[in-house]
Amino acid sequence: MAPEPAIARQRGSIACVGLGMTLGSHLGPLARSHIEQADVVFAALSDGIVEMWLEGMHPDVRSLQPYYGQGDKSRLLTYREWVEVMMAEVRAGRKVCAVFYGHPGIFAWSPHEVIKVARAEGYRAHMEPGISAEDCLYADLGIDPGRYGCQHYEASQLLFCETPLNPGAYLVLWQVGLVGDRSLKRFSTGPEYRQVLVDVLEKDYPLDHEVIIYRGATLPIQRPRVRRVALRDLPATDVSAEETVILPPASALRPSRVVRERLAVLDRAREAPGQTS
Repeated sequence: MAPEPAIARQRGSIACVGLGMTLGSHLGPLARSHIEQADVVFAALSDGIVEMWLEGMHPDVRSLQPYYGQGDKSRLLTYREWVEVMMAEVRAGRKVCAVFYGHPGIFAWSPHEVIKVARAEGYRAHMEPGISAEDCLYADLGIDPGRYGCQHYEASQLLFCETPLNPGAYLVLWQVGLVGDRSLKRFSTGPEYRQVLVDVLEKDYPLDHEVIIYRGATLPIQRPRVRRVALRDLPATDVSAEETVILPPASALRPSRVVRERLAVLDRAREAPGQTS
């Protein structure tokens, strides 16, 4: 993220904050302060109940959800409209807070763009992180990304680009429910699109390899949703846009003998008499 200008030339400002994933449980004190001190609050949240909860924190909460259109309206057009409606308030000299579920900078185009535009026009702009779906995933599934390594891809990006995979690490695929959509107009794709994804993954993973389909809880009364299927069964399994697909490692880590021997030489030299750090 580009640094904020030392001196903003205009009075308006914007802060994009993360509400976290679970209602009321993940909101940090700095994000809460931005919400409470704002003149106007915009909301792009995962659930109508969460929006109602936010309305209890501020008298002027404006939902961004109505900007989504039906039929042929591109989501990118919606996201551009979000930027413009938020910037209109910033340009009017107001202190704006934009609240997004999870982390405002993860799989979210508008927060990055509105901060970029605001700073370019001389306004103060800030992003306050939140607990993301990725954070919840590690906790709910008991995954330590530092143990084997972890690679993350948006599922369609994996199809559209020649992307080398490491089957010795975890593979996390986001937005599999939309995989293969090139229009940015649909909110789901079908089993034939997931079959293309499986055909790509089959180059590195056996078809009987376990796939975890995960969705974190958004309300305190909910439990995380975790399903496990074989890779070959993924096309026939309904996957929503909110769910994440995880492939555990399919092979063991391969030690590098050359590098280990090189490090051993360095260790012996360091431990030799007369050597100091």
